[in-house]
Parts: sequence; structure tokens; C-alpha cells
Amino acid sequence: MDNRDEVSEFLRTRRDRLTPEQAGIIGGGRRRVQGLRREEVAMLAGMSSDYYAKMERGNLAGVSPEVLDALARALRLDEAETEHLHDLARAAGPEPIRRRPRSAAPTTIRPSLQRFLDTNTATPTVIQNRRKDMVAANPLGYALFSPVFSDPANQRNNARFTFLSPASRTFYTDWEQGADSIVASMRTDAGKNPHDKDLTDLIGELVTRSDTFRVRWAAHNVKPHRSGSKRLHHPDVGDLEFEFEGMELPGTPGWMLYAYTTQPGSFTEERIAILGSLAATPPPVAVDEVSAPSAHQDDNA
Repeated sequence: MDNRDEVSEFLRTRRDRLTPEQAGIIGGGRRRVQGLRREEVAMLAGMSSDYYAKMERGNLAGVSPEVLDALARALRLDEAETEHLHDLARAAGPEPIRRRPRSAAPTTIRPSLQRFLDTNTATPTVIQNRRKDMVAANPLGYALFSPVFSDPANQRNNARFTFLSPASRTFYTDWEQGADSIVASMRTDAGKNPHDKDLTDLIGELVTRSDTFRVRWAAHNVKPHRSGSKRLHHPDVGDLEFEFEGMELPGTPGWMLYAYTTQPGSFTEERIAILGSLAATPPPVAVDEVSAPSAHQDDNA
């Protein structure tokens, strides 16, 4: 999406959701919609109606941080939304005469980082990039998210799995909440990285192929995905409940490490131990593999 369209839609959706009562405006006459009028937003932000109208048409170039903060207060934006507004304004600024070429996003994990993951044997841990690719995991992480890793159509991408695979609605117990979170975090990352072609290509694919993604994307909600709770229904061990923490990896910008912890003595802790045993046990050799004829035997014997 063009930056002007992005700015315009973001400001319009924030204005439409804020009622006069929430903004402290009494009266105001009859309304066709419940949201604020442009001139009311301008009044609350301490700017002219023409200036705000210019901003809502998508022009944030040259707008000062102080004006953006005033607008954020007028629209009752939360911390994530305020940061997103500033990101959009930075993206609207003039391009440098010479842009440094963007390095390709890394596709392989450093051996030292993989060793760090592998030493963590009790907690499922995965690493995702801003596209929601699961780029690495420890053995328990691979076992926990096996539905995402095992289907080639997902390409190890959790967003594709969530919006394009029917299995995701069984695996993610709180599917609606998780879907909202994925889109909001992708919208946040897109605002910070408007020139990330890999990310924008994936967004375009999901907008085209998934109605549920497209509706959520149009809502312009933003929220980082850093901590929370998650409930899963694993095909091997059943229902599971976790608290997760997300940690940025400064050595690889755009990568986040997620660790999924369990309550001590909980049923999830017991089932994760079982899952760990299953993951550590090699599959049995099939009977037909043992008794299969050698390459030198006659197939018709």
C-alpha cells in the first residue's frame, strides 16, 4: 500500500472509532456516523481543520513529532498506535539521494544461536522473523509447532498456516485472538519497514488469498507481539496452555525469540514432558523396510 493511503486509512479508522462522548465533546448535533468529525479532531489536537484534513489525506511529510503527539492524544491512541503514527511519518519523509541497498533478510541461523537453542531442553522455543517465518527452533519447539513445520504449503510460515490452512483452527484454540495478533504485529512491522519487499509480498499474498486476513488488515490495528498467553491443541498430546515471552535478537534485526513456559505442576507441564519424550524417540523401523528385497533380488521372486 502507498504511504499516503496507509496514513489516510489509519487516521480515518482511528477517528471513526472514537465517539464524541469518549473525546469529551458534548452535543455536536445529529450525526450520520458515531465517530468524530475532522474539525473536531483538529480542535482537540490544537490545529486548523485544513491542516488536519491535509494529514488525513495522507500527507505527513514535515509534520513535527510534537504535532504527531498532539494528534495521538486527540485520537486516544495507545503506545503502539502512537509509535506506528511516528513510523508512518518517518516513511513519508524525503528519500535520501543515495539509499544504501537493503541487505537480504538472513535465511539461516548462526551456529552459536542454534547451539543456544538446543541447550534449552525444557522449554519450547522458536525464532520468527517479521514475516512470521519460523526460521529456527529447539527440538521441543519443533515438536510443539509440528503442524506448522510439517506442511510444505506453509513454507514454515505461521501467517500462511493461520490464514490458509484449515488445520490452524484446530491447532490454535483461540484462533480469532491469535489471528488478530498476527495481523496487528505484521501491520506494526510494515509501518517500521515500509521497504521490506519480502514482508509486503507476503501481505499482498494473504490479502489476495484470505478474506479473514483482508478484513483484519483493513482495520489498521497495530500491536507488537511480545508476551501473552497461548492455548494449543496438539495432535499428539492434546490441549496445552502457555505463557510466552518474546525477545528481540539485536544481532539479527527483525528476528524474535519466543519461549513458551508452563505453570509448575500443571497438566501442560506433564504433557510437554511426554511430547519431549516422543520427539527424542526415533520412529520405529517399518516391517516392510526390514523385509524389503535387496536391489539384487528378482522382483518377481
